[in-house]
Amino acid sequence: MDNDINYKSNPLHGVSLKTMLTELVDHYGFEILYAYLYINCFKTNASIASSVKFLNKTDWARENVEAFYLYQFKSLPRASADQYLLPPRDRVIPASQLPGTPAELSLEDAEKLRAKRALKADGFRSGPGRSTAAQRGRNAAPRENKYERKAADEIVKTPGSPVWGDADPWGNFKK
Repeated sequence: MDNDINYKSNPLHGVSLKTMLTELVDHYGFEILYAYLYINCFKTNASIASSVKFLNKTDWARENVEAFYLYQFKSLPRASADQYLLPPRDRVIPASQLPGTPAELSLEDAEKLRAKRALKADGFRSGPGRSTAAQRGRNAAPRENKYERKAADEIVKTPGSPVWGDADPWGNFKK
């Protein structure tokens, strides 16, 4: 049984990060890359050299750019569940799947995608017993913090009561 994987069936095989980034920037530009990937190296000090330097140091960012290159720029179908768990450079693309033309992307589409992702993330944050701002209504008052200090007129002061600033927290240990 041969355990060797044929990486030549991956469009990223033999493509350097600089070459890939140059192709992406020439076709889309730094503004579109930042809008879709939300990686700061495409916004501040945006250059090929600085972006390559950052992406070489940061695995998650490099994997996001490589996945963007495969599925947006090369228009390949999404990876299967077992291939999705691998980094994009380690994925094997079936020989029947050939790269297509780059997807047409715009800043308006990026904003719609960002709103969709935010709504999905808001749904993940809300679980049993949790309520989100969307469920309470955007202008609803925030929930009261149980650790907030009570108003002075609500506090009943008795000698030795632990009221904010009135009692010595180490008083019991000093005796």
